[in-house]
Amino acid sequence: MKKLFDRNEVTFAVALILVYVIGSSIMQSISEALGTQYLAEAVFNVILTAVLFAFVRRSGLMRHVGLCRSDVPAAKMLFYIPLFLIGAMCAFFGLALQYSPVVVAFHTVAMLCAGFLEEVIFRGFLFKGIAKGNLKSAVIISSLTFGVGHIVNLFFNDYELFDSLTQITYAVIVGFMLVFIFLRTGSTLPCIAFHAFNNVMTAFASGDRLVSLTGSEQTAELICLSIMIAIALVYTIYIVKALPKREITE
Repeated sequence: MKKLFDRNEVTFAVALILVYVIGSSIMQSISEALGTQYLAEAVFNVILTAVLFAFVRRSGLMRHVGLCRSDVPAAKMLFYIPLFLIGAMCAFFGLALQYSPVVVAFHTVAMLCAGFLEEVIFRGFLFKGIAKGNLKSAVIISSLTFGVGHIVNLFFNDYELFDSLTQITYAVIVGFMLVFIFLRTGSTLPCIAFHAFNNVMTAFASGDRLVSLTGSEQTAELICLSIMIAIALVYTIYIVKALPKREITE
């Protein structure tokens, strides 16, 4: 891993993305074959998280990928309240246990690790690797790649076109927000915490109240998505305007 990273960080990041995305899709199929959702994904994500964290720590890359405390006061980041609002948005419109307790446990483990993996890969290695050449390109490419990466659900995980398109749109917008959080604070820890929380909440957020009010699950999803995107856009603008620029370090 170290040789590939030293040779080209972007290639290293792309290789990690392929391993993670393809591996996750295969693991989902295995979980379905075993009859227990998220079982294989949980095992795969735990192993990949352990391997990647060990590599980052052993290689002295903790600060490089943002696994460090931010020196920006929480007050300047509005105490990260917008992130909580986005992650909990659907829960505001209804809470219900979406799976059995066993599946919820596997789902939680898988999603906690996914938060770490995706932030370190996309916001850490991919962004940092591209930023060495062009910062603007790094912001755009890492955000778009993060969103488009979810298209795998359309081809491999039997997602409906509507669900995939809304997921991709949301992921791209959130991708830009998370890139600027990392860019301004130098830390991916808030991004990891938000990402994990947002993913875990899908096991509990039903949105039943909004569905009953609108009479349509798609309409309810669009309303919820629109609110989350609006919060993400406003928060991103705030971060860009209110926080000073930082130098990109190696």
